[in-house]
Amino acid sequence: MTEGIFPPAFERRMQLKLQEDWDKFLSAHELPAPTCIRINPLKSSHKDLEKIPWTDFGYYIEHRPSFTFDPLFHGGAYYVQEASSMFLEQALKQTVDLSQALKVLDLCSAPGGKSTHILSLLNERSLLVSNEAIRSRATILVENIQKWGSNNVVITNNDPEDFQRLEGFFDVIIVDAPCSGEGLFRKDPNAIKEWSEENVGLCALRQQRILNQVWPSLKKNGILIYCTCTYNEKENEENLNWLVKEEEAESIKLKVESNWGVEEVHSKNVFGYRFYPHKTKGEGFFISIIRKTEEQNEISIHRKKTFDHPPGKIKDRLSTWIKNSEEAELIKHDELILALPKNYLFEIEFLSKFLKVIQKGTAISIAKHDKLIPEHAFALSTKTNLENFNSIELTLEGAIAYLRKDVLNLISEKTGFTLMSFQNTPIGWANLLGNRVNNLYPSAWRIRNDYNPGLEG
Repeated sequence: MTEGIFPPAFERRMQLKLQEDWDKFLSAHELPAPTCIRINPLKSSHKDLEKIPWTDFGYYIEHRPSFTFDPLFHGGAYYVQEASSMFLEQALKQTVDLSQALKVLDLCSAPGGKSTHILSLLNERSLLVSNEAIRSRATILVENIQKWGSNNVVITNNDPEDFQRLEGFFDVIIVDAPCSGEGLFRKDPNAIKEWSEENVGLCALRQQRILNQVWPSLKKNGILIYCTCTYNEKENEENLNWLVKEEEAESIKLKVESNWGVEEVHSKNVFGYRFYPHKTKGEGFFISIIRKTEEQNEISIHRKKTFDHPPGKIKDRLSTWIKNSEEAELIKHDELILALPKNYLFEIEFLSKFLKVIQKGTAISIAKHDKLIPEHAFALSTKTNLENFNSIELTLEGAIAYLRKDVLNLISEKTGFTLMSFQNTPIGWANLLGNRVNNLYPSAWRIRNDYNPGLEG
C-alpha cells in the first residue's frame, strides 16, 4: 500500500496523531496481515507455534493454510481470529473473578470469535448469552458456537434495546461495537471505500445508543468491556468519557507488559488500550473496561419450570450419552431433545420469555417413537460420552469426503450411529447400515469447493 490510498481526512488525522510514527504505520499496511488461530482447550493441545503473548490460547501461523479443507477446523479444535482482539482475555482475567459462576452477555457477537474465547475462559458453572441482532449473521454464530462444543450458552437474535428489561441480570457485558473499521484497512479494502467522516459520526452516535440501552442490564459492580476495530477517538475515548460522566461509573486500568507494544491511553476519566499494526503483530483495535458503581435494581426470576421434559425412559437412555449427566437438564421441544446446564435452567426459561432465543444448551437428539437420532451439535459437544458410541478414524481424504457429504465407502463390522473422527476429533455422525453408509453431515455446512488444499480458506 502506498501513501494516498487512505481516505484523505483519515490520513490527515492519523499523520497528526502519529507524527514520526506515520511512516511506520504506512509501511505496516504494505505487509500482509498475520494469520492467527486460537485453540479450543477442550479439544486441542498446545501448538508448536509462535505464541500470541496476551493469551494462553492464541498462536501465529507463518503461512495461511486452507482452513476449508482442515477437518480439525470443522470439528471446532480451533478458531481463526485476529490477534489484537484476543486481548479480551486480559480484560477479563484482570477485572473478573473467573472462578465464580457468572452471567455474561456478548452483545454483538457474530461471527463468534469473542464468544468462543469467552467460553474457554469461563468455568462450567457460568452462563454466556451470545447475541447477534442481524439474523443472517446469527446463523453463522450458531454454527461456530456449535463447533466449539460448549453447553453453557444461549444464542439470541435481539436488538440491544431488548436487554433494557433485564435489569441487573449480567455480571459482565462485552460490547464489540459496530464501528467505522479503521483498524481493518490492511485486511479489508472495502473498509477503506466505506469510510467517511460522516460515517464516523453516525457510528459514534449508534455506539452511545447501544451503551445506553444495555447499561441497565449490568448489575452493580458489574464489568462492561467495550471494544472496537477503529482508532477514532470519537468512537472510543469520547464515548466512554460520556458514559462514565452520565452514569458516574469507574474506568479500570490494566497491567500491560511493555514488550507487547500495546499503547495505553488516558483520556480525562478513561483508560483505554490501543493496538497499531506497526507496534503489535495484529490489526487495529481498541478496548476499555468500565465498572458500574451506581445502585441497580435487579429483575426477579420466577423459579418455576415451564419447559417440557422427555419421558423417563428416554431420559434414562440419554443419560448414558452425556458426560456428568447429573449436571444436565433434558428438555423437549417437539421431537428435539436439548441438554441445558441444570444450575441455570430457571434463568434460561426466563430468557426464553424475554428474548428471541435461537439456540440454548446443546441439541442432543431427535426422538421419534422409541428411536433416538443423534444431532450434529452433539457430535461436536465436549459433553458427549465418547465411550458410548462407535467411532471411525478417517484419513484426511476420507474426512474431506465426509465433509463434502459424499457417499462413503467404509468397511465396519458394527452398525448404527457412529462418530466420524479425524485425529481423534469428532466431526459428525454417520449411520452404518451394513451394506451402505448414510452420511449425516448437515447439508447446509458441507464443503462445496473442489478439494484443493493449496487454496487459502
